[in-house]
Amino acid sequence: MSQTITIKIKLLATKEQSSILYEMSQTYISTINTLVSEMVKEKKSTKKSSKDIHIPLPSAVKNQAIKDAKSVFKKAKKNKYEVVPNLKKPVCIWNNQNYSFDSTHISVPIMVGGKVKKTPIRALLIDKDNRNLELIKHNKLGTLRITKKSGKWIAQISITLPTIEKTGTKIMGVDLGLKVPAVAVTDDGNVRFFENGRQNKFKKRVFRSKRKILGKKKKINTIRTLDDKEQRWMKDQDHKVSRAIINVAKENNISVIRLEQLANIRETTRNSRKNEKNLHTWSFYRLSQFIEYKAKLEGIKLNM
Repeated sequence: MSQTITIKIKLLATKEQSSILYEMSQTYISTINTLVSEMVKEKKSTKKSSKDIHIPLPSAVKNQAIKDAKSVFKKAKKNKYEVVPNLKKPVCIWNNQNYSFDSTHISVPIMVGGKVKKTPIRALLIDKDNRNLELIKHNKLGTLRITKKSGKWIAQISITLPTIEKTGTKIMGVDLGLKVPAVAVTDDGNVRFFENGRQNKFKKRVFRSKRKILGKKKKINTIRTLDDKEQRWMKDQDHKVSRAIINVAKENNISVIRLEQLANIRETTRNSRKNEKNLHTWSFYRLSQFIEYKAKLEGIKLNM
């Protein structure tokens, strides 16, 4: 068994490197869109190679663009060309044989002065417990995807991890909610509560209050920045809760986690006016996904 995860890294690119990455990313998605358009018109997959595509990109990146274009075409063909995706978000992808990462720099072939040059770009791996760094050091790296998000360049490295499913019958049930974000109960009666729902709701009220004030002042861009900040905070909370749940499961030698059915959460959570806004903005699904992939890495089975 194996599982593929993605590790995100902030790139601290220079002004020149940022400009090059932007040009390459635009060329990359433009190439994919052009190839897909050609394939849709001819109703068959392209036989072009990197030598047939005359664009300022390294050969390996051209090959990746062809591969991605074929994947997009395959999806368009499957739905009988009713929907043909047109990529817009700047992105560029390298396979694992064309880059390296040494914890402080990602060295990747880019176009410098019209020529391909493997260039180190400063990188910041946000890794509080060094877990991601250990995963990168001891596992084979997959594709590298560089994209721009909220004005910043982000590198995404895929890693395929081997997993060994635990044997045994010990079970832990996990319920998700608002008053208490998560409650875990082992089959021998041990109960653990995770995070403080009141603090979370207070934090969200603060965000809503600030948005209301900014809305009256018509500061749209500031509101968007605040929204991004809130989403990052919520995601961080979900990571902390999911990690704590898995740690408890490991401590109790749990082999199976039974997670509450997500479809029932909104029915079982008390739908008062106080809870209503939080209920419809908190992502129970994301938390369940975090629990699932972290459980799988430890060989713990998840039942939903």
